[in-house]
Amino acid sequence: MTDDLPGIVAIQNHTAATSHARFATRPHRMEERRDWFAQFAETGPYRMLVARRGNQVLGYACSQCYRDQDAFRETVEVSIGLGEDSRGQGLGTALYRALFGLLADEPVHVALAGIALPNDVSIALHRKFGFAEIGTFDEYAVKNGQYLSSLWMQRLQSTPFPGPDRSCQLP
Repeated sequence: MTDDLPGIVAIQNHTAATSHARFATRPHRMEERRDWFAQFAETGPYRMLVARRGNQVLGYACSQCYRDQDAFRETVEVSIGLGEDSRGQGLGTALYRALFGLLADEPVHVALAGIALPNDVSIALHRKFGFAEIGTFDEYAVKNGQYLSSLWMQRLQSTPFPGPDRSCQLP
């Protein structure tokens, strides 16, 4: 999985440079992302799933620590990142379906997602997986001289998620 880090960082940096979906204001170097990447494991609540075609990373979905306090031990924050050429093909749905399938057997009570606004595609994806809107942080970040807001959504683990979508296949 460590071999995937360069592709993941490339997706994150491209997204940060071309949209407001990531709040990073400068590109990350791989060395800067190693500690973040180290939290993910093959078991437990903190997972990283990577979709690839050959050696090319197409996208990823992850569940990570929400806050570093024991009171939040059953809460994860989820996110998804897709390469520009991998969007709109059902890959995000496939990644989230697999991620939430793995989390079903883990001690996770709630998953949270913060979505920079506007982002109708991401909001629709999260709604598809049973996320409900819980509030908006208005103008709480600044990037490129513009104030940004985020919609926060949550999904209780007991919420069912959609079964296989027969119309969509992995690229």
